Amino acid sequence: MVRIAMLSFAHVHANGYADQVMREPNAEMVAVWDDMPERGKVPAEKYGVPFVHDLDELLSRDDVDAVVVNAETSKHREVMVPAARAKKHIFTEKALSVTMEDSRAIAEVVRDAGIVFTISLPSRTSPNFLFMKEALEKNWLGDVTQARMRNAHSAALDHWFSGGTAWFGDKELAGGGSLFDLGCHQVDMMRALLGPPKQVTALAANYSHAYDIDDICIAIIEFENKALGIIDVSWIQRSGPNTNEIYGTEGFVGTGYPGAGAFIQSRKLNPEGITGTIQPNLPKAHPSLMSQWLARIEGSGGEPDTNIEDGVNLTELLQGIYASADSGKAHQF
Repeated sequence: MVRIAMLSFAHVHANGYADQVMREPNAEMVAVWDDMPERGKVPAEKYGVPFVHDLDELLSRDDVDAVVVNAETSKHREVMVPAARAKKHIFTEKALSVTMEDSRAIAEVVRDAGIVFTISLPSRTSPNFLFMKEALEKNWLGDVTQARMRNAHSAALDHWFSGGTAWFGDKELAGGGSLFDLGCHQVDMMRALLGPPKQVTALAANYSHAYDIDDICIAIIEFENKALGIIDVSWIQRSGPNTNEIYGTEGFVGTGYPGAGAFIQSRKLNPEGITGTIQPNLPKAHPSLMSQWLARIEGSGGEPDTNIEDGVNLTELLQGIYASADSGKAHQF
């Protein structure tokens, strides 16, 4: 049984992670910490565990094996570094941090501690991502030339963030708006599938003025393998699909089309007769990242689908996109 402390309920997904901890047969919630007591005491009472105001006191407890981090992104370093030094395994909401300096500092301590670390990028476990990965690994698309990935919803139009989640609209605390919130998933997937970036050119804007932060962002990334990637994210979309597409010299693969699942066209696959909509043949979804994390802690599972290196890579590309948007120039990696 892995005994878990919840570190903050600042993030909108914190309650979902807490519920998952309660459902996992090999996990037990033992405490809650939050630097805003009024934000932490309510869920502590809900889940029937003590609220601990002092982080060092909580991390010194022998009955805490691991932590789930949902603090504001800007506070990840001050929360995760002491947790790792205390040899507590870490599951964290994305992004890893708002700066490369903080990400490198976290990563150094995590590596030295030898703990199990997982960052929540659930797209990595989905059949759609696994199918795109398979298409590249089997070279069905030939040489990759372009990718385009989109993620959007109506957070700014509908003023989703207030009270304990108002920090999502504060650049100092959140690191960024639509790109840091939604773009994490597409940036991570594109980086995982296409490899290291070479340079990026980006525009970020505030259309709605609902929050003093970007609510729409578009980035064009050149990767070291010469492929070009387009990231398109927004908090001001009422409707429309969120699609992910990769194009190559022999065909393309795409996901996210309403009612279609995954779609592939490839000259290499035509003789096999599997070109077209192939939703029934998608790979099986991997277990959730939290389930993978817990299994690894117990020694019954392999390496989780995401690790500390993925967190650092994500921060690097996010920071590069904002650097380009702020300067009006291409950012070199």
